[in-house]
Amino acid sequence: MTGVEVAGVVCVVQTPFLDDGSVDADTFVRQVEWLFDNGTDGVAIGMVSEVLRLSTPEREEVAALMCGAAAGRGAAVVSVGAESTHTALRYARHAHAVGADAVMATPPALSRAGDDELFAYFTAIAEAAQVPVIVQDASGYVGSALSIDLQARLHAELPDRVLFKPEAHPIGPKLTQLLEATGGKARVLEGTGGMYLIDSFRRGAIGSMPAGDLVWALVPLWRALNAGDFATAYRIAGPLAQMVSLQTSLDSFVAIEKYLLVRQGIFPSAAMRGPVDGGVDERMYAEIDRLEALLREAVDHG
Repeated sequence: MTGVEVAGVVCVVQTPFLDDGSVDADTFVRQVEWLFDNGTDGVAIGMVSEVLRLSTPEREEVAALMCGAAAGRGAAVVSVGAESTHTALRYARHAHAVGADAVMATPPALSRAGDDELFAYFTAIAEAAQVPVIVQDASGYVGSALSIDLQARLHAELPDRVLFKPEAHPIGPKLTQLLEATGGKARVLEGTGGMYLIDSFRRGAIGSMPAGDLVWALVPLWRALNAGDFATAYRIAGPLAQMVSLQTSLDSFVAIEKYLLVRQGIFPSAAMRGPVDGGVDERMYAEIDRLEALLREAVDHG
């Protein structure tokens, strides 16, 4: 166990690619450093890191790069979910070896496994990783929603070694159901890019795990909430929620996030690995530009 707490704003990184399609390691590390310079409490590899489009060696490469860059600065969370327990355990052991403070796992997406199968899957990952596991209900993107009963059972089995990232709608009521089912003890991270962060915070979330492109807005929003400054929080959350509402698929999340990282000079390219489901056009990018300006104004006047 590393002892580094996973809470507050934990930004999910993007994976930059070179012209030949390989991972741009230098830009990846620079991104992690930029996130910590902007106040993030931790970094994570997740679904919008395009993990499903990375080879196993590439997933292990970016995990090692991120953990190395985060060492001494904050928490490092590595996504280890896979279509089989066998492969997930490989990723979990590797995450532990490179210094991850926690791992995060989605359930398999191709099979509708029952609660007993999923319980065995998540507990095996926790044992292999030897660090806390974040149970990610990624049903907003892939797969089906995890039951509250399963999550409560995991909490009972791994009380100090499990966190939850609920993404199944309705977000708020499900978060409350989970807390009620665990006697208020479950540690929950908001997982919808900050769109439901205020409501989640009021319900008991201990942090948020958004993409890192808007770290400069998410950190002030989280700090305002903890300070009880809801006027500032709502001012920032307005344009932020509008931006996130335009991202209606996994690929549109990635496309807009990489677009904003290029605009801010962090990435030289917004290249994604295909095939890519479209959904983002020039008019949407123009709206993102307008909303980013409003968001910066809200942050600056917070």
